[in-house]
Amino acid sequence: MNQRNRLNAHFDEAAQLLESLRNQPDFMDAVEAAGTCMSAVIRGGGKIISCGNGGSMSDAMHFAEELSGRYRDDRPGLPAIACSDPSHITCVGNDYGFDQIFARFVEAIGQEGDCLVGISTSGNSANVIEAAKRAKERGMKVIGLTGRGGGELKPLCDVAVDVPWEGYADRVQEVHIKVIHAWIDLIEHTH
Repeated sequence: MNQRNRLNAHFDEAAQLLESLRNQPDFMDAVEAAGTCMSAVIRGGGKIISCGNGGSMSDAMHFAEELSGRYRDDRPGLPAIACSDPSHITCVGNDYGFDQIFARFVEAIGQEGDCLVGISTSGNSANVIEAAKRAKERGMKVIGLTGRGGGELKPLCDVAVDVPWEGYADRVQEVHIKVIHAWIDLIEHTH
């Protein structure tokens, strides 16, 4: 396969997955339900806390900064924060273990009426699962952004948006960022 064909194959596969998902009512219903839930949390005075590992942490950070900062249009900042502070992560990882880094953050700043967005392409990231458990204990809503069936995270979620893809995680991540942008737009126009 030459370079151009290899590049085209990436774009073709991504486009086919997106088109397939747009035509799956259950998937689109979950995307809408999660966005509506987060909008209601903000209207009710709550905040959104997001978390994930690696590329999913980057997505969690992007989601939070687009809400607290700005997406497309000028509007007041919205209450959102990603668990991404290196000093918190290394402190908790050292003192309690890596599986507790997000749970401890939720414990510190999460309150009843808030929402946790846990991002995991497998749905099996131990630290995201622990954060979801802690969020439920605190009376928070839990939104999961997952792939591959949702893993252990899915049953802990009020709404799980699961990308039904069994291939490499990059395709799941590409859909995740599309979902995140759609959520931001929905939240901006309904909060």
